[in-house]
Amino acid sequence: MSFLIERGLFLLDFNDHHAILGVPVDADIKDIRKRYLKIARRLHPDSCLSESEEDKQRASQFLSKLVNPAWEKLSQEKDRSEYGLLLKLKVQQALQKRGSLDVVSSLAKQLSTTPNPDHFYQASLKDLANKQYDHLDQTLELTAQISELNLVYLMRKESSGGIALDEPKKTIYTGSNIPDSTRSSTRPIATAPNVPPKRESFSDQYYRRAEALAAKGNFAQAILELRDALKIEPNNSRCHSLLGVIHLRQNQLPMARVHINKALQIDPQNEMALEAKQKLEQGQSSAGKVTPPKASPKSNKPNDQPGGGLFGLFGGKKK
Repeated sequence: MSFLIERGLFLLDFNDHHAILGVPVDADIKDIRKRYLKIARRLHPDSCLSESEEDKQRASQFLSKLVNPAWEKLSQEKDRSEYGLLLKLKVQQALQKRGSLDVVSSLAKQLSTTPNPDHFYQASLKDLANKQYDHLDQTLELTAQISELNLVYLMRKESSGGIALDEPKKTIYTGSNIPDSTRSSTRPIATAPNVPPKRESFSDQYYRRAEALAAKGNFAQAILELRDALKIEPNNSRCHSLLGVIHLRQNQLPMARVHINKALQIDPQNEMALEAKQKLEQGQSSAGKVTPPKASPKSNKPNDQPGGGLFGLFGGKKK
């Protein structure tokens, strides 16, 4: 299944990732991330149990071919900066041929003449985004309307002198690293059909990042990554077990116990959770504290411990 959108910024041979995610073109990364997680929860298979097989398949396609690629592009600072630069170039091209660009939606037409474009743009986009993924048979039409709003808004901002697309703005790009813009103006916005889908799920990516952060001792950020993963996939035993281990590592026993028990409830054979539970029970003193795991004789750093075991993930080899 491929998706074609031939309105708004898509007419300029440009994948409008802001429109796909239903966020303003000047949205910051926190708002983009929040919106992505909301859409991902809506389209995740666990959220589509009551829907028809056709809608389940459509939701899966939207998530894998539209929403996830949009998030991948906007979530990486370098990619987001390159994307913002290319977007500005596309808007300048649109201004040069404004007479040949058709705007269909009434909201975009109103935006082109309203005396307060900023307020009208934000309010109209929010209204469309609230409905964007409610009924999947309307998603492409609503995305097209959002992209038309983006195009008209950016054209007005550019023509009035100044366009704020993203931050930071310090990186300077030359012609050698600007993405190619010479392809056909009508094309699928999805990944090419002959490109195999990625095997790693987004919850797996969150887990992998959390594991790396924990290995460096950045437990606070690791916990945030795992919480985001659990928002998408609440019954992920690996994420619960790693959260339990991190809380155990920080001597936060109640939270460690909650996530370790949850991990074992989902998967009774989860080795990390089983070992963590054993450490939790054996390491308690009369004061209710956990005795930290002994460091390697050569060093007190967690990264110098041998791989494997409960705390092998903090610097050791993965099993």
